Amino acid sequence: MSYVKRVLEPGETVTHVTRTHWRVYLPAILLAILAGAAFVAASYVAADFVAVPQIAAAILLALAVVSWLPAFLRRWTTELAVTNRRVVFKSGLFRRHTMEMNMSKVESVDVDQSVIGRILGFGTVTIRGTGGGIEPMRNIADPIAFRNHVTAA
Repeated sequence: MSYVKRVLEPGETVTHVTRTHWRVYLPAILLAILAGAAFVAASYVAADFVAVPQIAAAILLALAVVSWLPAFLRRWTTELAVTNRRVVFKSGLFRRHTMEMNMSKVESVDVDQSVIGRILGFGTVTIRGTGGGIEPMRNIADPIAFRNHVTAA
């Protein structure tokens, strides 16, 4: 059961759920592509020098796996939800970090997107409320839809 579903109050319903964008996997994807290219290059190198490109490819593949794991954990353990009463943000597996803000306290919702963010559909959302605010939530998938659900309530 997700964190958001566990903390729902009686009569509270979830109106929108989003997560971290898949772009957190880009470093791992790029390293895996480089590893594949190194393996292909190893097949075209003379037999005397095959070990060097294969070792480089294996190292790149290991780096891809090492960079994929934290990205996977970050994406899997981050929850962002809008309910009919509040905004809920949770991240972390062993060390949990949560933020919640009542909808009545929300003053503004800022969305920052780069050109690449607009093309791929990710951005940073910052919710400002009376007496404080929620820290920027980076790499959020479809931040405009998230903002629309927060401001519509």
